[in-house]
Amino acid sequence: MSNAENRQWCLAERPIGRPVKESDFSFEVAPVPKIGDGEFLVRTRYLSVAPVMRNYMIDGAGIEEPLAIGDVMRGRGVGEIVESNNADWPVGTFVQGKLGWQDYAVATGKPGSLMFPIRQKVAPIATGLGVLGMTGFTAYCSLKDIGQPKDGETVVVSGALGGVGNIAVQLARLMGCKVIGIAGSEEKCRLLEDKLGCHATINYKNGTLEEDLKRVAPNGVDIFFDNVGGSILDAVLLHLNRYARIICCGRISEYLNDEPYRLRNWGQVGHNRATMRGFFVYDYEPMFEEAERVMADWIAAGELTYQEDRLDGLEMMPTALMRLYEGKNVGKQIVHVSGDD
Repeated sequence: MSNAENRQWCLAERPIGRPVKESDFSFEVAPVPKIGDGEFLVRTRYLSVAPVMRNYMIDGAGIEEPLAIGDVMRGRGVGEIVESNNADWPVGTFVQGKLGWQDYAVATGKPGSLMFPIRQKVAPIATGLGVLGMTGFTAYCSLKDIGQPKDGETVVVSGALGGVGNIAVQLARLMGCKVIGIAGSEEKCRLLEDKLGCHATINYKNGTLEEDLKRVAPNGVDIFFDNVGGSILDAVLLHLNRYARIICCGRISEYLNDEPYRLRNWGQVGHNRATMRGFFVYDYEPMFEEAERVMADWIAAGELTYQEDRLDGLEMMPTALMRLYEGKNVGKQIVHVSGDD
């Protein structure tokens, strides 16, 4: 490693009151870090982007400390251990964890460090950022715990072709539910029906969301897997069945707004005895091994597919994040950094 470099994207400016732009980041080159006792060095293979990243740049999203100017941009990746002073994490192990936007990262693997070995052998390691990583675990664990789907129930998923959404669509179908996907183009709606098995879809940009919901869910909505928030959530609230469950996964429609959307139909939650609950995926850590095993089996059986939107090169990280906020990604947005697939 003596001649290797560690390329990094660091925070240069906070995107307060505006969208993220490339100049919010600075591209730096540092030496490869040295490892101490109990540590190991991970060579990044793939990195992912997520809607919450803008919040990390501003206020930490209420979950973690905000990044300081000059810090390496926070983000999850998958990689290979290339040096190790930790017998529990040997060289050659593939891992997923908080690697940051850089070529190399040092980790300890201690409990609470949110570093996990990739156990499955049926799919490419990049799936550790998508269907077999935090993205997939988000869909699987929250759907099982909060949604508690029952055979024949109607499930609506917003942001249905996004990283979490496309997995939630398929899981709900595999659990015996009628699935309705909401997306932002006719092309995305066709993909949801033709490739992912949605029973019906809605293009919210047509401007007829409430009428479309009446048409495709005439018997109401039992579970709403919400990745978007805002006016879409407000519209779905009008169609809840009694004891409906709302999974508050994301609100990408509001991340760039200075003021939060004011729900008009909030009273429908109480009127229908519905449950509306948020979550933090790391709270489900005891379920991760189950989630990886079950979904890997479905992939091996050809019952669960995954959508990846891939860019190549560490230099593409800001572009990948901006694509996400612009709704240009189809499936999980990832960036290939090094190594073969």
